Amino acid sequence: MSISGLIDRWHSIGAFAADVGCGYEAARQMRRRGRIAPQHWPHVVAASRRLGIAGISYEWLAGHRAVAAMQGEAA
Repeated sequence: MSISGLIDRWHSIGAFAADVGCGYEAARQMRRRGRIAPQHWPHVVAASRRLGIAGISYEWLAGHRAVAAMQGEAA
């Protein structure tokens, strides 16, 4: 699953934003960029657990952040 795929598991970007404690536009940009800012990770992990989304952990988020960083360097 990708970051955008994870965010799409919520019924709306607004619902994701409310669950992780950020604004709508910040959530939309996270989905577009495929990166979630580390300050939101605790809320993303907790909300994913509440929603029954398996496999979402700090390690999973860090791995996606590393891949996005490497792709950014290649561009």
